[in-house]
Amino acid sequence: QVQFVESGGGLVQAGGSLRLSCAASGSTFRLNAMGWYRQAPGKQRELVAGISTGGSKNYADSVKGRFTISRDNAKNTVYLQMNSLKPEDTAVYYCNVAVGPTGWGYDSWGQGTQVTVSS
Repeated sequence: QVQFVESGGGLVQAGGSLRLSCAASGSTFRLNAMGWYRQAPGKQRELVAGISTGGSKNYADSVKGRFTISRDNAKNTVYLQMNSLKPEDTAVYYCNVAVGPTGWGYDSWGQGTQVTVSS
C-alpha cells in the first residue's frame, strides 16, 4: 500500500504563490503517473494536474498557465508550483497515483494540505 504525505499549503493573498510537495512511499514511484487533486467544501474531488512517468503533463483548464507539476523520482516526490492564486483555488490538495485522464489509483488518501486564498 502506497502512502502519501502532502505539505506546503497555507494562507496566501490572491495573486500569491505556493509550492506543494507530496512524498510517496514505496519503490514503484517512478513507474506510476502521479496527480494532484483538490477538494473544496461541498464539491467533488477533482484532478488539478497530472504527470506521466515520462514527464508529460496535463492540467485542468482552470489552472492552465498558473500551475506547474513536476516530479523527482530520486526523492519519490511530486510537486505543484502554484502561481497567480485565486480565491477559487481554495481547497484541500492531495496527491495520488493518476489513472486515466481524471482518476486515481488508491482510495486511501493522505491528510492533504490546506490552501486558502484570500481576496
